[in-house]
Amino acid sequence: MTREDQAGLEQEIERTREQLGQTVEALAAKADVKAQARAKAAQVTGRLRRVAGQAADTGRERRVQLVMAAGAVVLAWLLIARWRQR
Repeated sequence: MTREDQAGLEQEIERTREQLGQTVEALAAKADVKAQARAKAAQVTGRLRRVAGQAADTGRERRVQLVMAAGAVVLAWLLIARWRQR
């Protein structure tokens, strides 16, 4: 076996070790059900907060529209009442 062959073999062994280490880490992450549950809970919580914020914004917008419509109805009623008195 030449030095080049030995160096190439050592490099291949090192690459294989790195790949094996990554595979073990990936398998450990898949087996960690608790961490997966926490991550999913955090994701769902974030989504719920966004949806709740959007709903609150929509509610405020509709409330403003309702108040403006009610004001227009009252103003129209007052104008009609005044017109009838003449």
